[in-house]
Amino acid sequence: MTACAIEPAAANEENGENGENGENGDGGTSRTERAITEDGDTPRTERVITEDGEGSSRPRTEYVITEDGGIPRTACVITVDGSYAARLARDGDSWFPERWTLDGPEPYAVPLPGNQPEEPGTEVQPMGDGRVLIRRFADGRHAFSLLYPTAPRTGELPLGAVECPDEGTVLRLLPPAPGGEKAYALAVGPRSSAVWLVAGGAFGPEHVAQVPGRCSGGVWLDRSGRMLALDRETDGRTKAVVVDLERGGEVSPLLQIADGSDDRLLLADPDSGLLLISSDAPSPGRPRLGWGVLGSTLPVRFPECLRVPDCALTPFAIQPGQVLVPESCGVALRVDGPMGSWVGVWRPAARQVQHLPAPGGWLAGAGLWTEAGELLLPYATADTPCGVARWAAAPGSGAPAGEAEGPGGTGATGAGDAGPEGSEGGGGKLAGAPEPDPPEPVVARPVPLQQAPLGNLVTK
Repeated sequence: MTACAIEPAAANEENGENGENGENGDGGTSRTERAITEDGDTPRTERVITEDGEGSSRPRTEYVITEDGGIPRTACVITVDGSYAARLARDGDSWFPERWTLDGPEPYAVPLPGNQPEEPGTEVQPMGDGRVLIRRFADGRHAFSLLYPTAPRTGELPLGAVECPDEGTVLRLLPPAPGGEKAYALAVGPRSSAVWLVAGGAFGPEHVAQVPGRCSGGVWLDRSGRMLALDRETDGRTKAVVVDLERGGEVSPLLQIADGSDDRLLLADPDSGLLLISSDAPSPGRPRLGWGVLGSTLPVRFPECLRVPDCALTPFAIQPGQVLVPESCGVALRVDGPMGSWVGVWRPAARQVQHLPAPGGWLAGAGLWTEAGELLLPYATADTPCGVARWAAAPGSGAPAGEAEGPGGTGATGAGDAGPEGSEGGGGKLAGAPEPDPPEPVVARPVPLQQAPLGNLVTK
């Protein structure tokens, strides 16, 4: 069992003066981005599973995983509704939190420096009210605070700390919860994992669930922030499970595609029920990207178009609002290949990937879709320290047209194919069985899930 102790928050303290949350967006420091990883001063090694099942430093397949079995974390975190983003920015050798406001006429950034520079491994996450949650690790304790802009310095509200005495326990923030009022963290111990409510509780950090096994990932399945999917490793196999945070952390299975397969949930859209899955069920030892529909009895499918030669594909955003048509949802992919990183756009019904050049300074792996089908990609350059590139899909096609916006105006960025050729193709076959047609529109069934809705049904 993962044993973690809570340290109550001290009296409210600030780096600056008390007062109303003000805006101060005139920071004159230069800002550059770096991929901040989960648990240390230096980035964790990303391991790519190659087509022969061995580790390699060169991408050879479609799914990148980190040492703890998860997908790479991004350098910029965005709220579920797309109103705010947060990241660690750098001024010379000093790191500081930075909040981006994305729901106004144009994006702008507000620096939130503390009394001293932050450590590179510090995590930040935007809240729905514009404050920024920060996790700092020092002396075996994970301390949490809420930052907000005041004049002339940064306001800070301490929330308390979590101490994990078990050797080898790693604690990290989970993705932003729907609603933006609460934030959660996952502490992974040698034999079990703990879910903590670290912001939005009544009395500082609260232990809300204990899950047997080592967990990774973290995907929200509903709009209320109740149902959390985790990838749980037990007996050498990884299966996605659902944790009901309102029923004492009750755990139920989500993905059990085959008895001996590793089945991870990468992304989910609560509106349509679309699930993005990684599993080695169709090719043992070789993870592949697939998709299914929450609550459907149709099989999980692993389209051949999501196997791009010499490239690694990582999904990072799903188009919301497509309640009856999950196969029409846009999916944004980070594509890492020999020539660098770019953006892929894919829809299950289209059965092909549209490759797009990433905007200069893209905070790789960060972005979100609007319900209207517009893809927003945050970027930071020396000339535009806070910018958002917008890609709008043309009606009836998957080909987006783009423009970039930032402080001071907008400008065309163009669109085109930047990825490797020959990436199109339909779904493959397993044991001679043809891939079924795209599913008829269905309303996603409510959670909690009592059985694995996609169990034992696999096609390529």
